[in-house]
Amino acid sequence: MTELFSGIDAGWLYSAFAFIALGSTVVIILVILSENRNPVKSLAWVTVLLLLPVVGLILYLFFGRNFKNKRMISRRSRRRLRKQEPRVGADPREQNIDERSVQTITIAHTLTGAQFYTANTVEAFTNGTDKFRALEADLRHAQNSINIQYYIFEDDNIGTRIASILTERAHAGVKVRVLYDHVGSIGVRNKFFRKLKESGIECQPFLKVTFPELATHINWRNHRKLCIIDNCIGYIGGMNIADRYIDGGKTFGHWRDTHLRITGPAVAALQYSFAVDWSFTKGSLIENDATAVNTAPRTGADAISGVCAQLITSGPTSQFANVGMAFHHAIASAKRRVYIQTPYFLPTEGLLKALQVAALAHVDVRIMMPAKSDSWMLTHASKSYISECLRSGIKIYLYDTGMLHSKMMIVDDELVSVGSTNFDFRSFECNFESNLFIYSKEFNNRMLEIFRNDLTQCTRVSAAQWRKRRLSMKAAESFLRLLSPVL
Repeated sequence: MTELFSGIDAGWLYSAFAFIALGSTVVIILVILSENRNPVKSLAWVTVLLLLPVVGLILYLFFGRNFKNKRMISRRSRRRLRKQEPRVGADPREQNIDERSVQTITIAHTLTGAQFYTANTVEAFTNGTDKFRALEADLRHAQNSINIQYYIFEDDNIGTRIASILTERAHAGVKVRVLYDHVGSIGVRNKFFRKLKESGIECQPFLKVTFPELATHINWRNHRKLCIIDNCIGYIGGMNIADRYIDGGKTFGHWRDTHLRITGPAVAALQYSFAVDWSFTKGSLIENDATAVNTAPRTGADAISGVCAQLITSGPTSQFANVGMAFHHAIASAKRRVYIQTPYFLPTEGLLKALQVAALAHVDVRIMMPAKSDSWMLTHASKSYISECLRSGIKIYLYDTGMLHSKMMIVDDELVSVGSTNFDFRSFECNFESNLFIYSKEFNNRMLEIFRNDLTQCTRVSAAQWRKRRLSMKAAESFLRLLSPVL
């Protein structure tokens, strides 16, 4: 073998390699141009590919490919699943809600087919202790089915407790399905999920990253956090299954998050979303999950009834950035306030301009983010946007008490959005996300109280103080901002 390669001219090998690299680069550039993407992004990729051909090719394979308009499941399968979603969606114009909310509802329905549901009951949790206590109680009383989907499902204390309940319910004849993101849960031992399968639970990783699918799968993650019990109780929000959502983990003494428990007809929308992802992953349809009519949903002291709701889902296969477009309309339509909580603030150009325009029109725009997040890169990249926000009158608050992981937006006196979507490029364009849009003055007022209470744990950023930060800090922020689309 050595003698064979010794006879090959090294210069010829180099020329062949260079020719292949150049040809591949030209082909990819033509593909990028043909897709008519955002000119800034297209120019960035073309520049990287020309200046760093080999590195650029690798980066593009992992982070640059466009999955727009790819079908997760067939139209026929989607229609079959839609038929299971009860057609009790109401006409929003017949409800006592604002015309601007009606337009947001219409946009969401046009984008995703999302139905608008009335007469729901919603309870908000702001810490992991309360959320998991309620979730465990509901899981223990499951009669027919449990469909659970999380980006992270750790094998720590809370993960083991949840797994034990799921196992017990599976042995009792309840149909249990677990869908977890393969990259999000990459550190979890295979033994943990294998034991779930051995106990009769259907357990699947979403877009498993293995060779040779590594380059095509790694950038498209399922970030949703859903749980549907007996088709009548649903959970959605920002908390994964891990101890740090209860105790803050090793880095934070406190973890502030937002999660919702919902009962009522809108739970069917959560079930439909799960069923689509399950069909994409498993290859089979969920068509036999009956609603447990004997289940008596618990109602917490802070639960609010009579709530109108709509589930908006988004992902890299969608034609449009569904959640981002709904956010954009809500922000552009705001008259009084736009309050946002997000662990990472890396807005698209359109959303940043919408926030700036609202603030310049004297809408009270407030952005709350952690002073220190669970990613130092994202912390610095997020802070690179603060200066231009301050110049337009946007108020910036840094949460000092611990990790702020809440993903919530409050608009005026009626609209609230809670879900898995961070206010960043990755959530809007690369991840599969889901947010519950709630149209209720009472619930809006409840979440407004929570937001204002969180303000007492924050430091407001002043323009004068912000300009005085170290030059090295400014340089790090500016550099990491360049990586915003892939962070």
